[in-house]
Amino acid sequence: MLKEATISERKIVNAFIELLEESSLEQISITDIIKKANLSRPTFYYYYSNKEDLVETTFSKILDKISSILQEDMTYQEGVVTEMLRYLKENQKLCLTLMTHIPNINEMIRELATVSVKSKAPILLTGKTGVGKTKMARLVYEWKKQKRMVSGNFVELNCATLRGDACMSALFGHVKGAFTGAVENRKGLLKAADGGLLFLDEIGELGLDEQAMLLGALEEKRFFPLGSDSEVTSDFQLICGTNKNLSLMVKEKKFREDLLARIQLWSFNIPSLKDRHEDIEPNLDYELQQVSLTTGNLFSFNKEAREKFLSLSNSSEALWKSNFRDLSGAVTRMSTLSEGGRITESDVESEWNRLLRQWYPEGQTESEKPSLPPVLSEEQWKELDLFDRCQLEKVIEVCQSSKNLADASRKLFAHSLSEKKSTNNSDRLRKYLAKFGLSWTDLHKD
Repeated sequence: MLKEATISERKIVNAFIELLEESSLEQISITDIIKKANLSRPTFYYYYSNKEDLVETTFSKILDKISSILQEDMTYQEGVVTEMLRYLKENQKLCLTLMTHIPNINEMIRELATVSVKSKAPILLTGKTGVGKTKMARLVYEWKKQKRMVSGNFVELNCATLRGDACMSALFGHVKGAFTGAVENRKGLLKAADGGLLFLDEIGELGLDEQAMLLGALEEKRFFPLGSDSEVTSDFQLICGTNKNLSLMVKEKKFREDLLARIQLWSFNIPSLKDRHEDIEPNLDYELQQVSLTTGNLFSFNKEAREKFLSLSNSSEALWKSNFRDLSGAVTRMSTLSEGGRITESDVESEWNRLLRQWYPEGQTESEKPSLPPVLSEEQWKELDLFDRCQLEKVIEVCQSSKNLADASRKLFAHSLSEKKSTNNSDRLRKYLAKFGLSWTDLHKD
C-alpha cells in the first residue's frame, strides 16, 4: 500500500513537471494535472490541498535533492560540485518558472498571462529600472511560443542607447548609401521581429520622428527603411517598457498622444523591489544558482550570513535603487569574494557597506536618509549591532501598523503558526520587545 501511495504521489509531481514544459504555471489547472497523471481527484487531494501546495512541495523536493548532494561531501570535492551543477542545469527551467510565480504579484502575472494568449495588442510595462520588465517581456514570448502563437523571434532594443539615424536604422533598417556609414543593406529590428515579439525598453527615449514611424508600422504593418522607395511588411507584437510617466511627457509635447493610446491598451506596473519584500528570499536563491551555473563553481551562504542578509535587505536602509540589478550584483560580488564558495557574515557586512555607499553617496543630507522609529533615543540605536537594529526596525514597523499584539504576532510568526512550532507568539513578541526595554504601549503612543 505504501509503495502504491508513493507511486501515485510521484505520478502527480511528474505530470505537473511535464505540463510546465507545455504551458505556464498560471494556465495549469488541477484538472489538467489529474488527467495527465491518470488519477482520481480524491487521490490528488489526499496528497495536496491545492495547486500552490503542489508547487511548494515540488520545489522543496528539488532543494532536498540539492541538500542531499551537498551532504555527501561538505568539502565540495570536484565530483560533488559537478553533480550539483548538473542537477541545477537539468532543473533550471522548473526553478525559474516557480521563482517567477512565488512573489506576491501573482494576480498581475495571472492577468498578464491571460492577455498574452488571448490578445496580440501592444502591452506597456511600467516600473523603475531593474524591476524585471525585460524578464516579463520574455515570459510573454515564452507563453505565446508554448501556445504556438508566434513563429518569429524575441527581439529587444533599449531605446536609450540610440539616437537619430542610428535609431532609425536599428528599428526600420536602411539601404546601402542611405547615410554616411551605410555601406550595406540592413533589415532592422521591426523586420527581424516579423512573426514574433518586439520589446522596446525605455520607449520614452524615442524621438518624435521615430515615434511617428513606429505608430505607422503598428497600424499598417508596413514601413519604409531609410533611403528606400520600397515598403517592407512586418507583423509583430509590440511590448514597451518605461520608467517614465508617459502621460506627463504627452503634456510636455515629448511623447505622441496617439502612440501612447495605441500602446497602453494593456498596461502593467511592476512594483519596485523595496516594496516587494517577499520577493527577496526566492530571488536571492535564484541569483545564487545563476552565479553557480555561470562560473561552474558552487556557492552558498552559511545560516547566519543568510539570515543577516535577508534582515538587512528588508530594513528601512535598503533602497534597492536599481532593484534586481542591485540584488544580482550583490550576490555576484559576495560569491566572488567568498572563501571556498561559502558566504559568511563578514562577506555580507562588507557587501552591505558597499551597497550603502552606493545608495547614500557622500554629501547626502540627513533628511534624505531613512528615519529611525522614535521609540528609542539616538544613543540607544547607536549601541545596537547593525543586525539587531535592522531586525528591530522591521518589528517596530509591523507592530505600529497592526491593530493589536495578536495581529502583529500573526504577521511576524506566520511560518511558525503554519508549522505549529509555537503556541504563544504574542508572549514571544512581548519578550522580544522587552529585550530592548520596549512594550506594546510604547509603540502606540500618540
